[in-house]
Amino acid sequence: MKLQTFKPGGVHPPANKLSANAPTVKLGLPKEVSIPLSQHQGAPAIPVVKKGDAVKVGTLIARGEAFISANIHSSVSGTVMKIDDVLDASGYKIPAIIIKVDGDAWEENIDRSENLIKDITLEPEAIVAKIKEMGIVGLGGATFPTHIKYMVSNDRKADTLVINGVECEPYLTSDHRLMLERTDEILQGVRIMMKAGKVDRAVIAVEANKPDAVALMQTRIGAGQNGCFTGIEVAPLAVKYPQGAEKQLLKALLNREIPGGKLPLDVGCIVNNVGTALAIYEAVQKNKPLFERVVTLTGKKLKKAGNFLVRIGTPANMLLEALGEEMPEHTAKIINGGPMMGKAINSLDIPITKGIAGIVLLDENEARRRKPMNCIRCARCVAACPMGLEPYLLERLAERENFAACEAAAVSDCIECGSCSYTCPSARPLLDYIRHGKANVMRIMKERRQQ
Repeated sequence: MKLQTFKPGGVHPPANKLSANAPTVKLGLPKEVSIPLSQHQGAPAIPVVKKGDAVKVGTLIARGEAFISANIHSSVSGTVMKIDDVLDASGYKIPAIIIKVDGDAWEENIDRSENLIKDITLEPEAIVAKIKEMGIVGLGGATFPTHIKYMVSNDRKADTLVINGVECEPYLTSDHRLMLERTDEILQGVRIMMKAGKVDRAVIAVEANKPDAVALMQTRIGAGQNGCFTGIEVAPLAVKYPQGAEKQLLKALLNREIPGGKLPLDVGCIVNNVGTALAIYEAVQKNKPLFERVVTLTGKKLKKAGNFLVRIGTPANMLLEALGEEMPEHTAKIINGGPMMGKAINSLDIPITKGIAGIVLLDENEARRRKPMNCIRCARCVAACPMGLEPYLLERLAERENFAACEAAAVSDCIECGSCSYTCPSARPLLDYIRHGKANVMRIMKERRQQ
């Protein structure tokens, strides 16, 4: 059977899934956590605790009061030391709630049993309210508050739920491990999401380089009692980057194209990550807020790579300690996320947040940028662009700060996948300039709306 994929564009970087066979390990508790108030898209959450307050695991510590925001809960039990600015993965200091850990006492209303709860008793509106209450955001990296995706109206209804298990970024394996280790909970989460979105069809998309996850999901669905998984299917996809991006995923799966400036719901779809499906299951069936996630720590110079279940706010350097290693010699770059779309961070002295799926350590050979040369007009960047843009042109316009022309050339449609830079034989800094142009176009558009 020919596997589906998207067109145009895409590239095939080496997968380097070094931690694919490493079972997820539960990371120990730190001495203190720093839980940022802004670890989601939208407005920062507003603290509801103060210095000296005692909290438990799962206690609400900050409320997302804006329309696009998310609640934040304590990941540990202890005492609030202060609310102060901390350095996060962005490289900037942001407000965070710092808690001294004194144990692991959980809120009593969280179901800590391993029993699988299949009966869905809540109605759609109550499910959406529970997702909001528990602070669930997209765990594929975008961290968009999940409850908003299920606030469907009569004129914008979805017919298909798409669960993204593609994980096309090189090195990262957190989603892969979840699909192997938490299969049943993910599938129950999909059922809950179908009910919340009022859809009868769900497609779980997985790239073909994860045949064990595909087979396990299909087996579990086929073994579902009384047809409880009716309407759910698993779709293996051809291996190509950036297939996990929403627009490319819907093109590959359903041949639906999202117009510029529109959302999946505008073409009848709701898209969520497999990690989000698990979080929704735990929120709705176990009353468990989102205060921990699976994170991959990997790199070619590590003796072994690993996947860890980590409490939010834990210092990232604890992942390295858990592997029993020190920072490898000749590490030249630390990447938050994968090497294609991830961004460099200064050190591992940052807190793990809801949006960190993995950390990659690159050596000097991998991290070194070649000296840029003149564009040779080969058009490889055009062929690689999954959005059908002209990266060489956008780079030139952004470099000259011709932002009006950047806007006319649809720079805002760029998904910042890095395929253009990856494929350029002249090592042009295409994505760097495109990001510069895109940011300024968005600034200009915002100013235009405010006038």
